[in-house]
Amino acid sequence: MKRFRYIIWSVIILISARVHSQADCVLGVGVTNDSIISEIFQLNEMQHEKLVSFSAELKYRNDVLNNELQNVKERHPQSSETELRQLADKYKSVMDSMGRVQAMIDKRMLTLFNSKQYELYQSLCKQAYRSPYVVVPMVYTDSIVDKN
Repeated sequence: MKRFRYIIWSVIILISARVHSQADCVLGVGVTNDSIISEIFQLNEMQHEKLVSFSAELKYRNDVLNNELQNVKERHPQSSETELRQLADKYKSVMDSMGRVQAMIDKRMLTLFNSKQYELYQSLCKQAYRSPYVVVPMVYTDSIVDKN
């Protein structure tokens, strides 16, 4: 039975790895150090403040979801193959929720990018063979518009 549990947990880990290695181009708010994102995209003060806020929100939401994962693992019966499959389904559901939260937070941040920042994001995604999230960049009144 212990070997069977090990096999199921190995499958769960593989499923979660696939969830995180999607073709989407994740910006990584809350995962990547805020100062790195701020420096790469040359964020203005308002954007940087929002980044810090979004990072905190993501960490809070992921803490809640991690607690849910822990509860599923500790409280779900694991004595039969059916119960282990149900456990794997619940685990995958929570992991999918984490992916959706990351995408939501990243998209919120990307909508604050100006067109040059968003173009840089798209370029980096292309280099990484990832699909960028499609958002409409913000137009800032203090931005210089290139008339070419």
